[in-house]
Amino acid sequence: MSISDGGPELGEVIVELTRNGPYLKCSAIHVATGVVVSAIGPATERVGLERIAIGKLKRALAARAP
Repeated sequence: MSISDGGPELGEVIVELTRNGPYLKCSAIHVATGVVVSAIGPATERVGLERIAIGKLKRALAARAP
C-alpha cells in the first residue's frame, strides 16, 4: 500500500496492490471522499494497472461532481 499525490485535481490517493496467483488487483482510494475503484490484470503490469485505476478514479469523481 502506498499513498501518492494524485496531482492538483485529485489530492491524496491511497494505492493498494493485492496479488492472487498470476493476477494483480490495484485499488485506488481517494482520501478526501472515500471513493474506491479497482483494476485487475496480469501481475507483470503493475504500472499499467496503477495508471488504469487512477484514470477510473478520476472518472468516478467527475461523475459525482455537481
